[in-house]
Formats: sequence, structure tokens, C-alpha cells
Amino acid sequence: MEAGIVGLSYIGKTTLFNALTALDVERGVGGPAGRPNLGVVNVPDPRLATINRYVETKKIVYATLQLVDVAGLVAGASKGEGLGNRFLSHLRRVDALLHVVRCFDDPGVPHVDGSVDPVRDVEAVETELMLADLEQVEGMTGKARKQARTGDRDAKLRLEVIEACHVALSEGRAIASLDDGVMATADAKQVVRALALLSAKPVLYVANVGDSDLAGDNEAARALRAMARGRDGIVVPICAKLEEELTALDPSEQAEMLEALGLREPALPVLARATYDLLGLHSFFTCGPKEIRAWPIPKGSTAPVAAGTIHSDIQRGFIRAEVYGVDDLEQCGGEQAIRAAGRMRVEGKSYTVQDGDICHYLFNV
Repeated sequence: MEAGIVGLSYIGKTTLFNALTALDVERGVGGPAGRPNLGVVNVPDPRLATINRYVETKKIVYATLQLVDVAGLVAGASKGEGLGNRFLSHLRRVDALLHVVRCFDDPGVPHVDGSVDPVRDVEAVETELMLADLEQVEGMTGKARKQARTGDRDAKLRLEVIEACHVALSEGRAIASLDDGVMATADAKQVVRALALLSAKPVLYVANVGDSDLAGDNEAARALRAMARGRDGIVVPICAKLEEELTALDPSEQAEMLEALGLREPALPVLARATYDLLGLHSFFTCGPKEIRAWPIPKGSTAPVAAGTIHSDIQRGFIRAEVYGVDDLEQCGGEQAIRAAGRMRVEGKSYTVQDGDICHYLFNV
């Protein structure tokens, strides 16, 4: 799972990146030679520790979230303003965008546009994403037309999709908003995914709030939520500055600070869960003496499809799965007791894997 962090310049993007990854990269310039800052973090999941209480193992393997932090944008980036938009190409292969939006007012930290206005800021960034997509689509059109002249069905569909994207982007409409005409078909959606357009990606809005408003109840955060509701979007309020300070503390000090602030947990678990929801994911587990591991899969995945995330051979040779839940493990106290109680289920190819399932696969290749 990979997410790209986007937003205007100087609104807390890299501060959030540092807070989530416990890295200490320099703000405002991107990585070396303008490359993105990259970090990989474990997705917290307390159920792994629960499983480990009953199943001895050599290691625990968490699901991971790779973060890509690019240089901040300014209005007019597509025309070369600021650092331009050339760094956006690094985001084309991510699964989702974390759009950081400033929702705090601090005279000591001036906004690049002179005032705090989250809706304006979101629209400015989205415009730059769409303009970058428009440039990409225009570069694809000539080759797509040539390939479509062969009469190949897939090539003709690809051209239709590219042309529909060009029309929408020229009118200032994000690709994610298109769900009619040729764009309504499953095949067209697959073509869109292959085009890796930025404005087609799911977006999680991160409201960067002040340390005196951790719940995000101020006017700016409310305006961002109202805008997101109109798009069925998700908003997560986070104080990036505070979260960065938390990463510098040892676990006991961090717990004390969280309690004093009235927070149950730091930002990473909150963002990870929201990103899972955004992408329609949940996790199943495998466990044994070598490792206990979390596997993120799309909700609705069948047992063979889930097996394929472990290895394609298991999916290809799938016979059946033995399945139980973390709750079964806690209530019975171990796998042998689960079997004795008749709670170890045998599931076939049509079974839909549920969040928290622990699976043992039988396969033959």
C-alpha cells in the first residue's frame, strides 16, 4: 500500500511525513536533487500481538504503508511557479493521495497566500493535478489514435477513454468524478487505472490543525469537512507539529503526553485505518512458528484471491482453507482448543475472507 503526500508549500506536509516515519528530512525542498522523500512504516494492528500470545513465532510482520512526500505546490505550478509540478510524476503509481490542508491560524507561520482558506487551497492543488494530467493525456493521444486505427478492440477503448479524459480535464473536471458514458464500464475503469492519472486517485484529506484544536472544531476545519462531504470524502484532523514532537519521545513519555492531551493514540494508526477505509481494504492473518503476518486485501476477496497475496502458486493450486478468528483464539486459548470446540471452519473457493480471519491454506501445484 503506497500513499503520496500532496499539498501547498509550507502547510505541514513534510512535518507530517517526519511525524509518521520518525525521519528528520529537511522541509520545503523535497529529497536530494528534488527527488521525493520516501519512508516505509508498519501499519499498527494490535491483533498481531494478540495472536502472538497464543502462537509462538520467530517474527511478526506488519502490513506496511509506503509514503511518498513530494515538494509542495503553489498556484501556477504547471506554468513553472515555485518548484513547478515536475515532481508530481513520482505520485503516479501510488494507491492514494494524502492531501494535507492547513486548518490553523498562526501569525508566526504566514500562509503562502496570505490567509487560511482550506477550500481555496484544495482547489488550487486539484487544479495543478488536473493540469498535470491534461499534459499527460495530450502526450498519449497521438500514439493512441495510431494504435486504434488497427481496429484492435482494446486499443479503440483506450483511445475512447483518453479522449473522454481529455474533454473532462479541459473542462476542469477531475477524472475521479467521471462515472457515465464510456467511463462507466469496468473495462474503462481498468484503462484509467493503467493511465495512472493523479486526479483519478482516491484522496484522504488531512486537516493540519493547531495544538489548541486537536479535534479540528475551528471554522477552517469545518469548511474542509463540508467540502469533503459533498464528495463523499474523508477528513482526518491531525496536528503535524505535535505528532512530530511525539516521535522524539520514548514510549512511556509518549503515552503520558497522549493521555495529558486526551488522545487515545498517535496519528499513524488513525491515518492507516482511514487509508484502509479509503481503499476498501481490510486484513487477514497467517500464523505459525516462522512468522505471524498481516495481509491487506480488498474487501470482498474470496479465499483463493486472498491466498494470491501470499503467493500465486497458493491461489493457482487452492484446495481449501482452514479459518478461524482472533476472537476464537482469545476465547478458546489456542488452535488445538479451537479444533476441539468445532470452531475451526473449512472454507472453499467461494468463501469471502473477513477482516481478522486467520487462514491456513491447503493447496497443490
